[in-house]
Amino acid sequence: MNILGLDTSSRAASVALWRDGVLLGEILINDKRTHSQKLMPMLEDLLKLADMKIEDIDLLAVCLGPGSFTGIRIAVATVKAIAHVRDLPIVGINSLENIAYSMIDSSTTIIPILDAQSSQVYTGAYEFVGGELNTIKDMCVEDIRDVLAYAKELEDKKKTVTIVGEGVYKYMDKLLSALSDRIRVANPNSNVSRAASLCHCASIKYQEKKDISTCYDLAPIYLRKSQAEVQYEEKQRKLKNDL
Repeated sequence: MNILGLDTSSRAASVALWRDGVLLGEILINDKRTHSQKLMPMLEDLLKLADMKIEDIDLLAVCLGPGSFTGIRIAVATVKAIAHVRDLPIVGINSLENIAYSMIDSSTTIIPILDAQSSQVYTGAYEFVGGELNTIKDMCVEDIRDVLAYAKELEDKKKTVTIVGEGVYKYMDKLLSALSDRIRVANPNSNVSRAASLCHCASIKYQEKKDISTCYDLAPIYLRKSQAEVQYEEKQRKLKNDL
């Protein structure tokens, strides 16, 4: 089975091709260009380098969020368009789970964090047991101080914790003050959300018949309102009060 994965849920954009348990190729760009500028050229280049065509794809995988509102919509819209034309199934995966899959060989409790603005992060907690990912704490939006408090609670229970994801760079000062023998920060290779991990996760979920969607019912995951929505609602509230 040939799987095409797309992830634009964070600052990095990545595309990957996976065939029967083997990663055929991945392109990842982590710069300031918008995802709309990066995604299609990356996809076209990867297919060309792998000597494949879009007609060769059997399954699509996409990161649904939480994360960048605009970024999420770009990958989801692209995957839905391909799925519609090719009549392909889609496996949608939340971005925190995808980040956790970049550490599939870890024996620690994995706490992914992605910036959600205003000292808040998108987070959750996961552990791998026998190669299977178990959710210890459901994805949510929390203040970074609460995340560190939770990590300390796990430390008190003699668990080793790895904090991973793009959010570590914004909150590195706070994280450094909390580090210990049992609380760690992942290496830079694991902190970037990757389409390769997405394909791996999708291959497992497809075999287990989990989280499979069509182009008609696939939907992004938003755990909070965008800043634009918050500002609009505040503006409308003020207008209403002024009447």
